[in-house]
Amino acid sequence: MKVTSLYNKGVFVVTGEVGPVKGAVSRDKNIDPSCSKEARFLQDYVHAVNVTDNQSAVMRLGSLAASIGLKERGIEPIYQLTCRDRNRIALQSDILTAYSLGIDNVLLLTGDHIQLGDHKEAKPVFDLDSVQLIHMAMGLRNGKDIAGNSIENPPDMAYGAVVNPNFVPLELQLMKMKKKVDAGAEFFQSQAVYDADLLERFMEKAAPFGAPVQAGVVVLKSPLMGKFMNENVSGIQVPQSWIDEIASVNKLDRRKKAVEMTARFIRSIKHLVQGVHIMPLGWTDIVPEILKQAEIDIRQSAFNWRLA
Repeated sequence: MKVTSLYNKGVFVVTGEVGPVKGAVSRDKNIDPSCSKEARFLQDYVHAVNVTDNQSAVMRLGSLAASIGLKERGIEPIYQLTCRDRNRIALQSDILTAYSLGIDNVLLLTGDHIQLGDHKEAKPVFDLDSVQLIHMAMGLRNGKDIAGNSIENPPDMAYGAVVNPNFVPLELQLMKMKKKVDAGAEFFQSQAVYDADLLERFMEKAAPFGAPVQAGVVVLKSPLMGKFMNENVSGIQVPQSWIDEIASVNKLDRRKKAVEMTARFIRSIKHLVQGVHIMPLGWTDIVPEILKQAEIDIRQSAFNWRLA
């Protein structure tokens, strides 16, 4: 199922996110990989689940293997593919492999820098950037590799990209978004946003591009997390009001408070965007309650989609 088919039907698209295990998984298919256990909390509440690709440059099980594991269990994955660890030959090969194994959705990204991760001595690749990666993927769909050679059975997948509404100056981010649209990006998931007014200004300026946008929401789990993001995560700003609110309750009550805060924010911005992408960072089990309090129920649209 391509998520673009949902956008085309006017469905408000909801996605979640899981990270593969740092290690291998059993080849006994009766034993689920850890990300599959997380994804099961989401299965009846989201349309698809992003599978991160060595997120924050930390080595983990490959996104493709984890995506296939979810697909086999009836959970629709969005396979993330980054430029950091692969040259153009490997990137093209992985797209063809993913399509051959039944993957319908790919999120194409540059990738976090090596210095953020746990293998700082590794050599980054970055043979292509995200715009070039999208252009290359569209070339494959049209039957040509990046060198202009014809390929057999072109992959027919939905290609998504990332955008950052927090970026300053915003005009530069809009220019890059336009380049991604022109290259072939069909939908966007945003970096974490915590300011409804900022998101509204961004969406007004991005509307002429005609590409659906999901607002990215990272669940804020503690005041220390908010401070860390502000100091270490480029392009994301957690307002002090969010940090103060999550700090206002004791640790045992923070999951409940995080649900309340995230749901309230989603309610305030859902009229601005074409969907929401929730990044729970391990608190996957609270996502159903977030969506309930945010007054988002995809069960009927999900049921219709599964019949389609």
